[in-house]
Order: sequence, then structure tokens, then C-alpha cells
Amino acid sequence: MPRSTSSGKTRAARLRQAASRARVLVVGDVMLDRYWFGDVHRISPEAPVPVVKIERGDERLGGAANVARNAAALGATVTLLSVVGDDEPGATIRALLEGSGIRAALHVDALCKTTVKLRVIGRQQQLLRIDFEETPSHEVLTGKLDEFRRLLDGNDVVILSDYGKGGLTHIAEMIGAANAAGKQILVDPKGADYARYRGATMITPNRNELAQVVGAWNSEPDLARRAQALRAELGLSALLLTRSEEGMTLFEPAGATHMAAAAREVFDVSGAGDTVIATLGALLGGGIALGEAVAMANRAGGIVVGKLGTAVVTPEELFD
Repeated sequence: MPRSTSSGKTRAARLRQAASRARVLVVGDVMLDRYWFGDVHRISPEAPVPVVKIERGDERLGGAANVARNAAALGATVTLLSVVGDDEPGATIRALLEGSGIRAALHVDALCKTTVKLRVIGRQQQLLRIDFEETPSHEVLTGKLDEFRRLLDGNDVVILSDYGKGGLTHIAEMIGAANAAGKQILVDPKGADYARYRGATMITPNRNELAQVVGAWNSEPDLARRAQALRAELGLSALLLTRSEEGMTLFEPAGATHMAAAAREVFDVSGAGDTVIATLGALLGGGIALGEAVAMANRAGGIVVGKLGTAVVTPEELFD
């Protein structure tokens, strides 16, 4: 057997085993992604919009639930802590989590509706997205914080998936508790207030999210200066900037490492950030070094953008 083939199989086995050892706690805003697929044959006589004849529908886990689904698909043991409404979408999320082998710690808020994103797809193109969302009540969020502390001991790494829907109101307290327990903390950030992420191990903003906080950059040295200043200010071990077709750049105290984009064909970027941070969590939780974990997360992101909607990457696609 050629040496390269043998070493490749050994590496794949090592990565698979690492992911299967990982115990990942995902916390954040969950949502139900609904897809209506159909065909377009005419324009409406009522307004200049296409008429879509719906032929089938699909329901998938979205938001933090998609992060959990991606980590579980790689073999990690995953617990999801979040809030849903006392409604049909909340029940659907619970059933989908069970079907994906994810341990669900879902707090029910009877006064809040579960977030739903409805996408209408015609001829493989997204024509419309309709969002239904409300902010959970303070009492439910406080209860979630108490359970978060109880769940820390049974997990290796914490992923905080912030979609700005209110589910991570107590994120600063969560980061403090996770640090006290000696856990790695990965944050997918949202909004302009990054001070709330102070003390995390790593944050994974995309270009627009980072620019919203540090301002627009005009060169790679300017980007490095701004990103490193933010990383140091927040006390982060690393900042991973996802840059779409430009790949990823990892900023650490020792410097920056850039990785070219791994995508062969970009079909849909929905949920790509979820796949990236889930892959990081599964591999870091299994003991893989940061540099190798980031390289595999870059590869995973390149695979998932070739799929329609929120999707997962399988161990065969990623490791083999």
C-alpha cells in the first residue's frame, strides 16, 4: 500500500475517533427552518412577482439546533440547551433533535412563539424568506442559566450560538461559569457589542460581523491590526474570521494564519457558519490541536455551501 494512502487512512481514523470522544454543549437561539419547494411558470397578475406552485415541503433544524445537528453528524455527543414556545414548531424541533441523536434540554416558554424561518424555493432558487420570531421571557432564561451550570461537568467544550433572538441574554455569566469549570468556549457572535463575549476561548465572526465592530479595513495589515486588537481586548485565545470566497484567517497571539477557501462550488451559504463552529467544537472537544481543527472546519464549510439550505457534513465527506 502506498505510504500516502496509509497515512491518509490513519489521519481519517484519528479525526473520527476524536470527534466521537467529544462531548459538546451547544447553547443559543434555536429555530425551525421550513422549506416550500415548487416551480414557477408565470408572473402574478396582481403584482410583478412570480407565482410558485408548491410541490413539497421540508423541515430542518436551524440556528443553534443546526450547530448541534452538525456536531452530532460528525459523531460527537451533543447536548442542546435552548428555549422554544409551547407550540407545533417547538414540538417539531424536539422531534428532529431526537431523530438526530441530540440530547435536548429545551425550556418551554408558553408566552413566546418558536422562531420559524420559512423559505420559498422555486427552480432551486430562494425567492422569499418569511420570519416568525419573539424574544423569550426573562424567567425562562434565568432557569436556562441554572441548568447551564449543571450541564458543564458532563461536557468538554461549550458552543454559544448567538443569533440575536434573546436566548443568550446571560452569555457573560455563562462564559464566566464555563471558564471557572475549565471548559473551552467557542462563540458565533452577533451584533456590535462584543464586550459580552469577553473571556471566551474563540469567536468566529464573518467579514460583515467583524467590520460592524472594528470598522472597515483597507489592507491585510490593517485587518490584522484591528482583529488582534479586538482579540487582546476581549482576552481571547483566538479569533477566527470566516471570509466566504476568501477562506478563513486565524488570529492568535503569535500571529495570523490564512487558509484559502475550500469550496469547489457555492450553491447556498445558509448555515455555513454553523457547520464551521460545530466542526471546531467536535474536534477541539476530542483533543485535536487548534490549527488542524481550523483546517478541517474550513474544509467542512467548503463542503456544506455546495448543498441546499441548512445541511450537515458527514464524516465520510470530511475525513475520508
